[in-house]
Amino acid sequence: MPENEPTPDEQRSQPTANESAHPWRRMVSIGDSFTEGIGDPIPGTPDEHRGWADRVAEVLGSQVDDFAYANLAVRGKLIGQIVAGQIEPALALNPDLITFSAGGNDVIRPGGDPDLVATQFEDAVARLSSQGATVVVFTGTDTDFTPVFRGIRGRVAIYNENIRAIADRYDCIVADQWALKEVQDMRFYDDDRLHYNALGHHEIARMVLRALNVPNDLQPMQPDPLPNVTWREARTNDLVWARTHLVPWVLRRVRQQSSGDHVTAKRPEPLPVITEAPARDRAAGPGQPV
Repeated sequence: MPENEPTPDEQRSQPTANESAHPWRRMVSIGDSFTEGIGDPIPGTPDEHRGWADRVAEVLGSQVDDFAYANLAVRGKLIGQIVAGQIEPALALNPDLITFSAGGNDVIRPGGDPDLVATQFEDAVARLSSQGATVVVFTGTDTDFTPVFRGIRGRVAIYNENIRAIADRYDCIVADQWALKEVQDMRFYDDDRLHYNALGHHEIARMVLRALNVPNDLQPMQPDPLPNVTWREARTNDLVWARTHLVPWVLRRVRQQSSGDHVTAKRPEPLPVITEAPARDRAAGPGQPV
């Protein structure tokens, strides 16, 4: 054996490429607007959004050379539509990591039944886990902090307990939004008071990476201080919100329409991810608002 060349035993003991990195090479995300990234628009694009799933994929992709990511989520979809339209395409991509968030649009609707949602959710998880992929599921946010959705807090809590029980049966990873106190603050939400803004999506990405036990250098980003507003200004803001966001939402429900009608998946095929953060994040830096 040539001098200084490692023996077979030494070769086996030496670290191999990616030995300390995460095990995943193909991530597929399915769901609704939460996973599509609504509220986190990409500057300079007409209707493209980044969101927590893109942010997680960017971190995972920066740690291995052969990582690919697809996102099949479409805004406005109910759980039945997600199950019917996204599960089989997701499985066909042969992922080893699947993120699955569904049922939120069902639960917030008047009369939404979290137990009915759970039945559909469990069937979906059984299929998604059938090929051995790691499956990440999400609890809903504790809505007690917002008057708009405080009334459905009990429904969300039932939904969450169902999700945790399903995750336990199928050995899923739970990304727990209910316990994420940082985002129980309207400064982490878009103007529609429903979707996360860039700050919120960033915090969800950090939470998912913690759940996956993936080391990363994402730092908390602090929102701007709350402005001082008079009672009249606050009520004016409420009226603007109702006219701009609430009324259109109600009309779509009445007309049985969805914000996702005629919208297709933003990333239907697994592709390598660009691991360099967008300019707005680089400019802000850790701990600064974006």
